[in-house]
Order: sequence, then C-alpha cells, then structure tokens
Amino acid sequence: MKKYILGLFAVAVVASCVSNQERAMKSADKNLILKTANDNFAKKKWKNALALYDRLANLVAGTDDFPNVAFNTAYANYYDKNFRLAGNQFKNFAVNFPKDPRAEEAAYMAALCYYEGSMDYNLDQSTTQSAITELQEFLNNYPNSERSKNISTLIDELSYKLEFKAYENARQYFKMGEYKAANVALENVLEDFPSTKLRPQIYDYIIKSRYELATKSVYDLKDERIESALAFTRQIEKEMPNTELAKTALDIREKLEKEKKDFVVVKKQTEAKIAALTERQKKLQAQNDEKTKTEQQMKDQVEAEKKATQIRRDSAAINTPPPAATFKIQR
Repeated sequence: MKKYILGLFAVAVVASCVSNQERAMKSADKNLILKTANDNFAKKKWKNALALYDRLANLVAGTDDFPNVAFNTAYANYYDKNFRLAGNQFKNFAVNFPKDPRAEEAAYMAALCYYEGSMDYNLDQSTTQSAITELQEFLNNYPNSERSKNISTLIDELSYKLEFKAYENARQYFKMGEYKAANVALENVLEDFPSTKLRPQIYDYIIKSRYELATKSVYDLKDERIESALAFTRQIEKEMPNTELAKTALDIREKLEKEKKDFVVVKKQTEAKIAALTERQKKLQAQNDEKTKTEQQMKDQVEAEKKATQIRRDSAAINTPPPAATFKIQR
C-alpha cells in the first residue's frame, strides 16, 4: 500500500512538472516563464530550461533579468554539451557585461567551451586552433586569476594534438614510400613545433627517410643524399647520445658508409664508360667532320669547273666575228 501511494505521488510530481513546463511554454507571462526556466535550471533539466530561456530572450531584453538569463542560457548549453554555442554565449556575456562580477568566469568558460569542442586529432583542427587562441586570450586578460593556473596545461594539451596530427600526416608519406615528401613534412613539424615532445620519433623517421632516399636515389643525387643522411646520423648521436635512437643512427651510418664505398666504385666505372663513350663520339664526330669536309671540297670543285666552262663559253662568243654581209642582186 505504501509503495502504491509513493508511486501515485511520483506520478503526480511528474505530471505537475510537465504541466508547469507546458503552461510556461504557452504563457506570455514573463515572470512565470522566468521562474519555470530557473527551476528547470536548478534541477539540471537543461533542455527544458533552454526551451524557456529561448522564449525569454526578447521578453527580458534591456531589463535587469537579461544578464542572468544570458548567463544561465550559456551554462545550460554547456552542460547540454552544446560547446560551440555555449562558448559564443559566454564570450558575448563577457564582452557585453564587462563590469558584471561574473565576467571573468564567463571569459574562462568561453575558453573552456572551445577546449571541450576541440575535435579528435585525426579530424579538422580548426576548433583546436580557436581553443588555443581563446585560452591564450584569457591568460593575457586575467594573468593573476586563480583560473589561469590550469590554462597553460590546457594549451599544452591542445598544442600536442596539433603536433601529433602533423606528425601522423608526415608519417603517412613514409608509409607510402614517399620518402622525400616525408622528410620535408617531418622537418616542417620540427620547425612549427620546436619544443615538441615527439622529437625522438620524428628524428627516427627522418633518418630512415634519408637512408631510403640515399640508397634508392638516382645517380646524379646519390652523393648528396648519402652525405645528407650521414650528417643527420652524426646530429642524432650528438643531440641524443646513449639512446636507442643513437644506436639506430650508428647502424644506419655503417650501412651508408658501405653504400658510399660501393658507389665510389660504381661512379669510377660509370665515369670510365662515359669517358670512353665521349672519346668514341669525338672520333665519330671527327670522321663525320672529315667526310663532310671532303664532300664539300668535291662539291666546290664541281662548282668551280662549271664556272670555268661557262667562262670559256662566254669568251668564245665574244671573240667570234659576225658573219660577212650579203647583198641581194636586184632583178
């Protein structure tokens, strides 16, 4: 019997709540809507509260109730995980009500909303960039705030996400065998994030990329790429002595030294072949030049003989006297 009564009481309470929400949603009474919205907010019924706060926006505009409605609306969206919307609302509150005692809290919550809205590293990171900007802005505006103590930690966390995404993108080039692109992309990560915690992993992929480039290089670039890879092995040993990466660098350097010696032999053989081929081409060219010269001389001789013959003919025509005059006998 007792359970039955409690059940009826619970049903009555729920019915009452639903009735209050419906009544407020249909009402034009600002005070009723505000009270019901605040009750829902206190009971953490975020969606119900938001539905009513949305109705209140125009009703309380320009009144003393507006700041509280705006502040609660932002928090309700935050707890309802509408982080981007909540972030904009908190930021607007901090800008529009700078003298309100809650302005600092609103600015902090705006930055926190952007932080919460940051996407996973493998997705678009524009929200992460925005979050870092907002967090840094709060740090600049409220350097002595108690809330600033964890801001640097949050910024570091978001920065690492950007680092890791850039690192993963560069690593994909290596996996695809695009070693030149991988080397460039990995060096860009170091340039963009000089304090990155991923430096050992990045160095590992850079030296492997350079090794692959050197051993699989075209003839004209092989010397340069071998030297580049060797130089990087020495850089690793200098910056990270007595590490596994330094051991890897030493192992790769030994392979590169052997590759360098082998290439010296190949280079000499190639240069000898090129020299022999060049000499043969010179001889062939000389023979062709001589043949061309002989042919031209013969051609010139023929032309000269033709001219001489023509001159003799012209001279004979000039020296031959005209035939004697003939007279017709008149009949």
